[in-house]
Amino acid sequence: MESFQAIQPSALLAPYVKQYWFITMDDAARRSQRFIPAGCMGLAFNRIGNVYSSLEKDFLPSAYLFGQSTNHATLSFNSLNLIIVVFQPTGAKAFLRNSMHELNEKIVAINNLNEPQLRELEFRLMDTTNNQACVFLIEQFLLNQMKYFDEDNLKRMRDVMLSIHAGITDISTLANATCLGYKQFKRIFTTYIGTNPKDYLRITRFQRALQILYIYPQTNLNELACRCGYYDLSHFIKEFKEFSGYLPSEFLSVREPYSEPYSLFRSCFLEIKQSNNTNQS
Repeated sequence: MESFQAIQPSALLAPYVKQYWFITMDDAARRSQRFIPAGCMGLAFNRIGNVYSSLEKDFLPSAYLFGQSTNHATLSFNSLNLIIVVFQPTGAKAFLRNSMHELNEKIVAINNLNEPQLRELEFRLMDTTNNQACVFLIEQFLLNQMKYFDEDNLKRMRDVMLSIHAGITDISTLANATCLGYKQFKRIFTTYIGTNPKDYLRITRFQRALQILYIYPQTNLNELACRCGYYDLSHFIKEFKEFSGYLPSEFLSVREPYSEPYSLFRSCFLEIKQSNNTNQS
């Protein structure tokens, strides 16, 4: 049996949080999902089972922060009961005191953070079965933590995100629009977004191509590569493989049918039809 529910954040937290996900799978057979770069960070709480990451080569903690990444990982499990807070690209910085770049390409157990309130949230979520009640607890925590950002820089980075998603991909143009020098722009971007502008733009380009293939699987790949700003088809195939672990043709053979309620989830997780034979203890 499995279930998935996506809950939208309150109006106060919508600028910082994309969605709250509740994922339950209790099938006895070992299953796998492929976690892919999505251009956002998250906070996860797993209340049942163990999840093995091919990238970490270890089991994930029961509660952890995951940073921006340009790597894909296969996550294997028998069962899980997972809550994920999916932050907006600029969102996590509002709640965490350090630079988001410190989490780049990392998964950090909350036990290793000096955040006692986060540990208390974990304990309370473990004993709460109603999803809406969990969201209430998470939002109470986030609203109490909302203090670790500079309002001017946050606005700059939000404007940059809007420009990127409007199709502006030249870093100098983005820096000039913020009235910042290139080096200062890169430093602030990395502090708030968690990765450098170049890698974020690569992830955004990949995600755009991925969503087009989900919705229009018959799309000509040469046309898709041109439309999404790749140099040529070979460049597109190389980056698609790097980020997803699949060639575009392989992805099309295993993709789930497009579903709007699952669209954000499928920008982070790809279905794996056959589990990898990973040795696990």
